[in-house]
Amino acid sequence: MHKIFYIMGKSSSGKDSIFKELRKKCPQLKTIILYTTRPIRSGEKDGEDYYFVNEAVLASMKQRNKIIELRSYNTQCGIWKYFTADDGQIDLGESSYLVIGTLESFRDMCNYFGEENLVPIYIEVRDDLRLERAIKRERLQKSPKYAEMCRRFLADEKDFSEDKLKEIGVENRFQNIEFEKCLSEIEAFIIKRL
Repeated sequence: MHKIFYIMGKSSSGKDSIFKELRKKCPQLKTIILYTTRPIRSGEKDGEDYYFVNEAVLASMKQRNKIIELRSYNTQCGIWKYFTADDGQIDLGESSYLVIGTLESFRDMCNYFGEENLVPIYIEVRDDLRLERAIKRERLQKSPKYAEMCRRFLADEKDFSEDKLKEIGVENRFQNIEFEKCLSEIEAFIIKRL
């Protein structure tokens, strides 16, 4: 049976950048594209970063029992939803996968696919570096949303608390201070488990 390598970390930990590089370095891993109802950000591509959908599409998928896991966030810009769908992307009999998510989505994916089929990869960064990165990223947006950036930053303290990390069994931690070093360590970790 193949595995789902599940990348997690607080906002601005570098998980998206690491995910994109791992897709290039580990082409044998298929990706799972998540869905979201939030607006597309500058530089993102529909069908590559996420499937950007509206509430009607989400409601239709719910009605057809196609939702594996769903998270809602009451943001400064309204309620944004993220979800993984049973849409034919995932076949553990055929391939291993690479995906980004949260502790909550990781738990729900474990419940759906079996804990033995998921491998958590947690990316850590000191809070001061994360905040610097978050501000830099937000400045690049056409309409910066600093209040939402701050909300996410503070919410991460609860969402990724040490108690929650232990409860879910997250042991594979990687420090993203030097990007290339962190990327190489994660790549080696994944290759060893394939």
